[in-house]
Amino acid sequence: MEENISENRHATSNLAHPSEISKVPLEHFDAQLNENPRDYEISAKSFRGTTSLVSNSGTHMQEKPYACDMCSKAFRRNHHLKTHLRIHTKEKPYACEVCSKTFATGTYLKLHLRIHTKEKPYVCEMCSKAFTQSGHLKSHLLIHSREKHFVCEVCGKAFTHRSELTTHLSVHTKEKPYACEVCRKTFARSGDLKRHLLTHSEEKPYTCEICGMAFIQRRYLKLHLRIHTKEKPYVCEVCGKAFSLCCNLKSHVRTHAKE
Repeated sequence: MEENISENRHATSNLAHPSEISKVPLEHFDAQLNENPRDYEISAKSFRGTTSLVSNSGTHMQEKPYACDMCSKAFRRNHHLKTHLRIHTKEKPYACEVCSKTFATGTYLKLHLRIHTKEKPYVCEMCSKAFTQSGHLKSHLLIHSREKHFVCEVCGKAFTHRSELTTHLSVHTKEKPYACEVCRKTFARSGDLKRHLLTHSEEKPYTCEICGMAFIQRRYLKLHLRIHTKEKPYVCEVCGKAFSLCCNLKSHVRTHAKE
């Protein structure tokens, strides 16, 4: 008798032929399926064959019993719902010990900390450029593959990233949804609006560490630094003269056109 029970248990654990499973007491199924509810998430229900068991398992795995009362989005696990609710409550219980910035999840905090640690674990095998997040590396790799999957239906121009296509579409629609609350000037991109707002605040957050001169935008600081580094990346193809600014090169090229 004990040997039969042992054999039946072995058959059940391996989902054997229905004819063998049907010999197993229904109570045995209930016990096995509820030994680890976190792994199975299956109700204590009995089945008479392999087909019905597998079918019901798939049904239960698709269930999302934890629904958000605010937006009706549903989740399979309760802790996923709790994390989601922070979107609505604006709760950010994870704080950075370096700058005190707060985050909704520990994962976001971990990613943020790489700003301070300078850790960039995701490295491009083609150019060795490193990134803090795997998603950023994936986006970067498209530059090397030269794949442009996002095509404008209006003019046919293709883009590497969806965000680039979205920005481009404003050229056709003339849509500029981002408006300055101070002067009502509108912009196609939120980043352009943010940079514009600095002109009203007179804030200059980008400071040269060499001479202390401050700038509204990072790109202005980058251009300024060439005064100190003597860097001149723009070279005339006619005479070889180099310039620190692209606009200066363009002006110079016109002098050759007049010759």
